[in-house]
Amino acid sequence: MPRVSAAAFGLALGAAAVHALWNLLIARTGDPQAATGVAMAAAVVALAPVALVLGGLPTRALPYIAASAALELVYFGLLATAYRVGELSVTYPLARGGAPVLLVAAAAAFGLGGDVTAIQVGGVALAVAGILAVRGARSPGGALEVGLSLAVAACIAGYTLVDRAGVRDADPVTYLWLVLALATPPYVAAIRLARGRGALARELTGAAVLAGVAMFAAYALALAALKLAGAAEVGAVRETSVVIATALAAIVLRERISAARWAGALAVTAGIAVIALG
Repeated sequence: MPRVSAAAFGLALGAAAVHALWNLLIARTGDPQAATGVAMAAAVVALAPVALVLGGLPTRALPYIAASAALELVYFGLLATAYRVGELSVTYPLARGGAPVLLVAAAAAFGLGGDVTAIQVGGVALAVAGILAVRGARSPGGALEVGLSLAVAACIAGYTLVDRAGVRDADPVTYLWLVLALATPPYVAAIRLARGRGALARELTGAAVLAGVAMFAAYALALAALKLAGAAEVGAVRETSVVIATALAAIVLRERISAARWAGALAVTAGIAVIALG
């Protein structure tokens, strides 16, 4: 494994912590679905000036942006619903751990995302063992939360494949901003239609706005780390977010996390790191 500078390590670890933070902020709200809509809108508004200044978006990226926006729309809806019915310490490891497993499966079955190495297969086995350990722990969400979390993982895998192609010739920040700018209006409209405009107004809080800004901050920190180190090394460090999110769930949300769930979170983190480095 190539040596990672302290700066790159710190930026990647910061990206992991901020990613776990915005998920915590959404999960701890009274209405995660409405809070997610507020966070998405806040992210779009806050980062609009940056995206406009950076520019760098060729027309050939537009189909990828549309496809990614559709997947992100489903992703946020499923994630918010999972947090509404279950716990952060279950949903987050299942979603984050399931995505790379599905990506490796897609690569093996259809040749999407590159070749699969023996090391990556071992990482998949480790991540799956972790997922099963997390799944085996009791959670208020039960089977519904597990199903939602794995569906979130499928969305992550889907938009990852789309974005890999979409950002080849586009500025990544502008690309991500446009994806969110397309996904946010239908999400907000759906919340207003289903729950009334009061649901969004009640969740218009500093925490929800901070969650939106943190969505982009996590991405920006990861991009900064990628300028100093390879994608595999940065990706491996970023996946410590699974452990960070589990710790935050225990400390802030007072979720009761068994030894099996802790072991599962650690195994998921290790498995994803092995996949990234493989």
